[in-house]
Amino acid sequence: MSTTDYDRPVPLDSKDDLDALVADHDRVLVEFHTDGCSICASLEPVLGNVARESDAVVATMNPRDDPVLVDEYDVRSVPKLLLFVDGELRETLEDGFVPTEDLLEFVGDV
Repeated sequence: MSTTDYDRPVPLDSKDDLDALVADHDRVLVEFHTDGCSICASLEPVLGNVARESDAVVATMNPRDDPVLVDEYDVRSVPKLLLFVDGELRETLEDGFVPTEDLLEFVGDV
């Protein structure tokens, strides 16, 4: 993928996909969501804004697609946002809906 492919959130299907994305990019924001989650759906435009306005690669995935992720990242509720920097999980956010400005600050302030 070229860098222009990252101007919108990237859907991931497995832990392997997540691990590869995190390994290949300096800053990755991942949203864990589930089907039918209205707050998760309301975050979609925000995640698109962050993908376009920041240097972070933004990805989305349903942790139920690879249940190992539920335990590994202690997913107790969705949406759960994870920020990886240089391959390491640096911060998580489980505050429900997050406005674009707040999420841009979260992605940039590490």
